[in-house]
Amino acid sequence: MNFEDIKDHNDLQKISIESIWQNFEKLVAFIFEKNDFQVEIGRVKTSNKKRRQYDVIARSKDRTFLVECKRWSGNRYRLSALKKAAMDHRERSEFYRKLTNECAVPIIVTLIEEEIQVFEDVPLIPVFRLNSFLAEMDGGLSCSQAPDESNA
Repeated sequence: MNFEDIKDHNDLQKISIESIWQNFEKLVAFIFEKNDFQVEIGRVKTSNKKRRQYDVIARSKDRTFLVECKRWSGNRYRLSALKKAAMDHRERSEFYRKLTNECAVPIIVTLIEEEIQVFEDVPLIPVFRLNSFLAEMDGGLSCSQAPDESNA
């Protein structure tokens, strides 16, 4: 897939919907790269025989995002599954922080806009809003404001 061909919101939506999940992760990584982030896709971290996989790890000079990509379409159980995914992703983020001593902000990028925008301090961002989310983060959320154990 050539993501460079994306010209507008409609192209982004079409590619997002038509892509398989692996390409959805690559699309999310591409958006981070276009916003000057260094990215890793499908990275596994291990400690004390525990493993955690991260769909996308995106780093800039002052911020790291741990991204969980959910390319789910509509069904009646999606919202409860998304809430569980947010709680699981918080746990993975805490695992990452303890292992690397690096502050990282957990986010979930979804295929479609959800009823909720944040759950358990984890932003839920539709892929078509990811670019604007990152632009708004300039000077916004910092590591010191990222979720930690005290508000879990």
